[in-house]
Amino acid sequence: MRDLQQWMYLWTLCFTLLCLWKGSSAQISYSILEESEKGTVVGNITKDLKLNLQQKTRGLRITSAQDKQYLDINRKSGIIFVNERIDREELCLDAVKCVLNIEAIVDDPHGLYRIEVVINDINDNVPKFEQEIYTINMPESSYVGEKHPLPTADDADEGNNSVKTYKLSPNEYFSLDVQDAGDHSVTAELVLQKTLDREKQSVIDLTLSAIDGAKPAKTGTVQLKVNVLDVNDNSPLFSKSLYKAQVVENAVMGTALLTLTATDLDEGVNGQLVYSFAERGRLNPDEKFIINSITGEITVKGNIDYEEKQAYEIRVQVQDKGVPPRLAHGKVLVEVINLNDNAPYISVTSIMSPVKEDAAIGTAVAMITITDRDGGKNGLTNCKIVGSALFKLNRNYKNYYSLLVDGPLDRETVSEYNISITAADEGTPSLSSASVIHVKVADVNDNAPHFQEPVINIYVKENSQIGSIIYTLTSSDLDSTENARISYSLLNSEKNNVPMASAVNVNSDTGEIVTLQTFNFEELKTFQFKVQATDSGVPPLSSNVTVNVIILDENDNSPTILAPYSEHGSVNSESIPYSAEAGYFVAKIRAVDADSGYNALLSYHLSEPKGNNLFRIGTNTGEIRTKRRMSDNDLKTHPLVVLVCDNGEPSLSASVTIDVVVVESTADIQTQFRHVPIKEDSFSDLNLYLLIAIVAVSVIFLLSLITLIAVRCHRTESSLSRYSAPMITTHPDGSWSYSKSTQQYDVCFSSDTLKSDVVVFPAPFPPVDAELISINGGDTFSRTQTLPSTEKLCKC
Repeated sequence: MRDLQQWMYLWTLCFTLLCLWKGSSAQISYSILEESEKGTVVGNITKDLKLNLQQKTRGLRITSAQDKQYLDINRKSGIIFVNERIDREELCLDAVKCVLNIEAIVDDPHGLYRIEVVINDINDNVPKFEQEIYTINMPESSYVGEKHPLPTADDADEGNNSVKTYKLSPNEYFSLDVQDAGDHSVTAELVLQKTLDREKQSVIDLTLSAIDGAKPAKTGTVQLKVNVLDVNDNSPLFSKSLYKAQVVENAVMGTALLTLTATDLDEGVNGQLVYSFAERGRLNPDEKFIINSITGEITVKGNIDYEEKQAYEIRVQVQDKGVPPRLAHGKVLVEVINLNDNAPYISVTSIMSPVKEDAAIGTAVAMITITDRDGGKNGLTNCKIVGSALFKLNRNYKNYYSLLVDGPLDRETVSEYNISITAADEGTPSLSSASVIHVKVADVNDNAPHFQEPVINIYVKENSQIGSIIYTLTSSDLDSTENARISYSLLNSEKNNVPMASAVNVNSDTGEIVTLQTFNFEELKTFQFKVQATDSGVPPLSSNVTVNVIILDENDNSPTILAPYSEHGSVNSESIPYSAEAGYFVAKIRAVDADSGYNALLSYHLSEPKGNNLFRIGTNTGEIRTKRRMSDNDLKTHPLVVLVCDNGEPSLSASVTIDVVVVESTADIQTQFRHVPIKEDSFSDLNLYLLIAIVAVSVIFLLSLITLIAVRCHRTESSLSRYSAPMITTHPDGSWSYSKSTQQYDVCFSSDTLKSDVVVFPAPFPPVDAELISINGGDTFSRTQTLPSTEKLCKC
């Protein structure tokens, strides 16, 4: 065994080198015979791939895509050996070359080598025929030289181990013609060498052998049975000239009536008989009966009805399979036995559908007639409604019924009724039938249009374009067709001295509310009207909805500068002493804005020539003060342009020009507002007490204001569904906004001076759920208006 393994290893190595020399796609190729014993050496990859000792000892393994691990490797020696039984026919069915591809993997250093193992075939399979006995039918009139194809044998082996020739057992009638098929296979044909005589020998037994090309060869055989067929010279004959049978009407399909019998003295095909119906005139037997062409059994195929026909006369024939065929004729008489087989028939006439949903109880819906083809007691019927319904049956006369309304109908609940009716006769066993009457309920106008909400709030920006669609009304009507077609109309009304017909319009078909004029928030903040939805029924039904239109403020008013200063290019003058210290009060600009909310929140800015850094202005207070002391290089007259900007989007502004004149003495100073007190050089105890008192009073006032607002908020919690809650909003510039449902107050405290100014701007507010929401860095009106950040500067 060891010598055999060494010989196989040397043979495999030679074959591998030959494959490499021919340019194989694998890095190394081996070959092995199928069915080799487990442990048989295939090759040594460490030697053949010239792997060093380090690579041999670090993670050497092989992998394959096959389900079974046919091969394995000795990780120390690198020898690949057989691990599982290898069957070439199982692994590579019908393949000319059977190859098992594996990969050798080395971990350190990482390497991947493709190895091809060719599985060589051995002659381990015997040629096989699909059948053990193959039958050939040859008429005795066959001519000499006539050929018949013979079955081929299959051999799972390939090459010379496959089938190469056929042999026929010695006989006096046939020879064998073996031909090359051109696809590495051979075929054989049986050739008649002598005239056949059935009377001398009716069956000829032969043996066909298939031989492969191996040495020693393997052989497979099949038995050939040649049947010599007779010439058709005898006619079939029925056992009776007239057959009689009885059948019960409504017999199930497949019920057997009788079986025809006939004989033929011939043999083989000439003695095989075929039964059929002979005549297809006025009566077509195939519609009611079926005959088995081989056994002659006649069975029921269609419905047998005594009321339709009491007896059937059937012509039958039998013929053999000879050429030409011979015939024989017969007759079958079938008698039908009567039964109670007719179920009542329900016919619906004069149906009134649809039925109005306000139909009175007792209204006739349909007329029903019950008929039964049976007579006597079998023809008496009873009819009833299956299940509970708002209908009932009333018998008029014998088998005539009326279907009547028996309860109130409501189309919106049930729009269609499927009324099941059954009728049964009094036969034994009783037969019955069922019918379904479809009754549709017609709609009447009994439902008014319905709005989802009784009050609708619409938010519209002021100055919106005329013809804008501000809202689309939707309503539903449970009725159908014209009764559910809704039209909208504006009810004549005048709210807040605003005629609705000139303010808005409602599209009667779509419900779209369109503006007919522009709205000014400063003039009109909210108005109310009613819309009526009317269906097209007779009489029409309608319902109303109240619509509240809330006008949202837009920044459409510029700030207005208050007296004594004027705007639009007028120049005003103020004087300051040359000895004025930093922070000296020069003037105070006051302005108002007709808008509300953040659109009316004003900021003051000083636009001065480049390089002039002598004056500054309070952004929120409008106070102009000096930044530093005067110097000899400063001008005597300083023209200042003050810009007043609101916080709207886009921002609007106003400007005023003030000439500040520097005088030598405070006695020359004249002001339009007030006399500025002379600053004391010393800070006495009396001034300290006065300062503490002013701070204490300011704190007490602030706490009182906060407490008052908190109490008012608490008292109005129960009315939140009608009015928006008061709200205090703190802004980064130091000002507060106090908002209620009807008024809004802006309270400004300045940190630029010891004196605080309180400016209150009352403004009407919509009597609906409008809200002022404070967000860090910006304020926003709910739903419709976004107000700018308080930190942005106006665009002037």
